[in-house]
Amino acid sequence: MRKLLLAVAAATFALAPAIAQAQSPIVIKFSHVVANDTPKGKGALKFKELAEKYTDGKVKIEVYPNSSLYKDKEEIEALQLGSVQMLAPSTAKFAPLGIKEFEALDLPWLFKDDETYANAMKGTVGKWLFQKLEAKGITGLAYWDNGFHMVSSNRSLMKPEDFKGLKFRISGSKIADQYFRLMGSIPQIMAFSEVYQALQTGVVDGCENTASNYWTQKFYEVQKDITVSYHAHLQYAVIVNSKFWSGLPPDIRAQLEKAMNEATDYTNSIARQENEDALAEIKKAGKTTLHYLTDADRKAWQEAMQPTYKWAKGRVGQEVLDLVAKELDVKMN
Repeated sequence: MRKLLLAVAAATFALAPAIAQAQSPIVIKFSHVVANDTPKGKGALKFKELAEKYTDGKVKIEVYPNSSLYKDKEEIEALQLGSVQMLAPSTAKFAPLGIKEFEALDLPWLFKDDETYANAMKGTVGKWLFQKLEAKGITGLAYWDNGFHMVSSNRSLMKPEDFKGLKFRISGSKIADQYFRLMGSIPQIMAFSEVYQALQTGVVDGCENTASNYWTQKFYEVQKDITVSYHAHLQYAVIVNSKFWSGLPPDIRAQLEKAMNEATDYTNSIARQENEDALAEIKKAGKTTLHYLTDADRKAWQEAMQPTYKWAKGRVGQEVLDLVAKELDVKMN
């Protein structure tokens, strides 16, 4: 009898770590580079809320905003290594992986409005681009909208010639590099977390970004002039480590997909209003002057940047350009 009790006790002791492990939540580290009070930041928190709710606490989402875990130059490698499970980088960040096709989304004046963008990303273009990630051990889950870019400096930017000689921070897209060069300026790649100080100290003269990022990162404090140009679009791809994602229990993965779909609808529904509110706050702060392009100004910008489309063929390839042209009914030359 005593031997039997000892055997039961030993078995129970041996099983204890497994039981504890089974009861421990699955942890998903979700890293991004912007503030919580932005469309992407709010989207990440919404996903955390829904994922933990739908899985009854079996999954714990740890959100790391503002480059607090990884800078944008480091995060994709960290994802591939499994150091972090989920990211939401701008789509311009995939070129270093050899996937340059995403940069087609950075073409200037490509999306005429939010609806055009949303339809393209939900349709053939978005799905085709996500397939390109699979060979790199990355699974694309969703596209999150952050609206259209403005551009800023310490002088008014209304004519293409106003850009001449100025240094502009870009996120890394060679398409953005090209259209800034066509405007006569000098683009410089820089991590998002370094932009404020670079603007403040004059390392760069200006940058492009959306209103919500100008507001939450306080770029408007160190830029005298912002042109509300809406010349290009900023979107994020929510991605996960494929090995981690496929290794999840099917029921858990289904619940997380449901949470992601709802978080995506939420994020994309608030993006425009968040940017409009941020622009109003920037104006109210009174530290920078907002400028709006006339029809003639806009036409001059479009004509100056138009050669980017022809140049893009050698960068992103004809296949994606044809796909985008068909989906959006635009000319690529």
